[in-house]
Amino acid sequence: MEVRIGVKGAPRELVLDSNQSADDIQKAVDAALKDGAATITLTDEKGRRIVVAADKLAYVEIAEAEGRRVGFGAI
Repeated sequence: MEVRIGVKGAPRELVLDSNQSADDIQKAVDAALKDGAATITLTDEKGRRIVVAADKLAYVEIAEAEGRRVGFGAI
């Protein structure tokens, strides 16, 4: 899964690829926000942890990872 995280006050979003399902990622975000947790922690496909302050979270976009396009094909 490709996860894009918008952070309040940051000009760029955080992007990570995760082996977790979309439902698991959503549950982790929902649980952290519901319980009033200070941070939200996600793990990427290489095992690195990404920690974001819950009160600075602007949005979380969860999507299937798309293959990169190569070449000059017309669609």
